[in-house]
Amino acid sequence: MSNVTITIITICIALVSNAIGLVYSWLILYTDVFRKYRLQGKKYKPELFLQRLPLISFNIIILLIVTAVSLYFLAGIFEQSVPSVWVFCFQVFFIFFVDDIYFYVMHRAMHENKFLLRKIHYIHHRAITPFPLEYIYVHPLEWFIGSFGSFLGIILLMLFMPVNLYAFWAYAALRNLHEIDIHSGLESPLSNMIPLFSPTEHHDLHHEKVKGNYASTLNIWDRVFGTTLKKD
Repeated sequence: MSNVTITIITICIALVSNAIGLVYSWLILYTDVFRKYRLQGKKYKPELFLQRLPLISFNIIILLIVTAVSLYFLAGIFEQSVPSVWVFCFQVFFIFFVDDIYFYVMHRAMHENKFLLRKIHYIHHRAITPFPLEYIYVHPLEWFIGSFGSFLGIILLMLFMPVNLYAFWAYAALRNLHEIDIHSGLESPLSNMIPLFSPTEHHDLHHEKVKGNYASTLNIWDRVFGTTLKKD
């Protein structure tokens, strides 16, 4: 595949996952389909969706532009053959693992540094009862800094083996969908059954309390560093 084809497919993955987030947000905010699965008793304010949509849209556009430019020039680093199941799973997990360590450190710093919390991260925490697309309702600088974890995972993986294109695409799709899920504010019985995985409840409590539960994908980091929150 050419760099242009790889770039177009990656952009499509980002667009489709965010379209899912848009529909999911609309269903949660404007219908009662998921009411019985809500984690918090606080009412949603549907009007906030339109108020926050400009920043959400801006961040998605920047995401697409940065992705397109980066891949157009760097898509050649990916190995394009169909990988074995083990290679595929290992690479997806490895990038998630590195990204999650990075995210934990960055996210905790955003809370413990009062300047960063007040000037940058607090925008995201206007969402006390988040809806799915609020995963990217953040200060653009925070989004840019936070996205470096994925690149770090890819760079470190390249030290050991070629990064497979299909593993990268799977990671990109799963990463977006996971962020959409943990910001949904709804129970997640399936993710609760996966060891060390951070379900929606884990991150929703972080939004409710505005502290603790700093990990995104693997809650092991909160356990190791003593930042796990307990539900009242």
